[in-house]
Amino acid sequence: FALAPPGGLVNDVVVTRRAAYFTNTFAPHIYKVPIARDGTLGSPRTITVSGPAAATGDFGLNGIDAPRNGSTLIVNHTALGGLFTIDPATGVSRPITLTEGALVAGTLDGLLLDGKDVWVVENFANSLAKVSLSPDLSSGRVTARVTDPEFRVPTTVAEHGHRLALVNGRFDLGFPPPFGPGAPAGTTFDVVVIDKP
Repeated sequence: FALAPPGGLVNDVVVTRRAAYFTNTFAPHIYKVPIARDGTLGSPRTITVSGPAAATGDFGLNGIDAPRNGSTLIVNHTALGGLFTIDPATGVSRPITLTEGALVAGTLDGLLLDGKDVWVVENFANSLAKVSLSPDLSSGRVTARVTDPEFRVPTTVAEHGHRLALVNGRFDLGFPPPFGPGAPAGTTFDVVVIDKP
């Protein structure tokens, strides 16, 4: 599928029961690819994001996740250093206000919804933040932050049971094309597995 026009950056994806949703980091757009009951993929459509998460310039929408029913989308915005909900039917965004702690603006990358917690990868901060959400998703608190000497600009996170796996992007050595030359030949890329705190 062709989702974003040239110059866009389709960044992250979440797959729900009925659709796959993709972020565009350089435009206030979410792309939806419907999934039929038999697994057939429908034609993609663009959801224009409005509200505070629609801010553009620099790196914008990045990580995305959702409950399996896809009733709402949870995204982070790299430059703003914030979390937001987005209504997948209308594109309207609302902030998730942090009442305790803060995320490191300019570093927000991958995101993982884990029950009522959200794990947020802070790439160049070499850290992983745990945000405990309120039942209505309007607010949250940073309740844990993990750093590890093995983190080398992690970019995404996945879970397996009580463990989390973070992929080291090695952006400290160079951004991949088209943004840069990439890491030098011979650079090792790895996955760091940690226990949930």
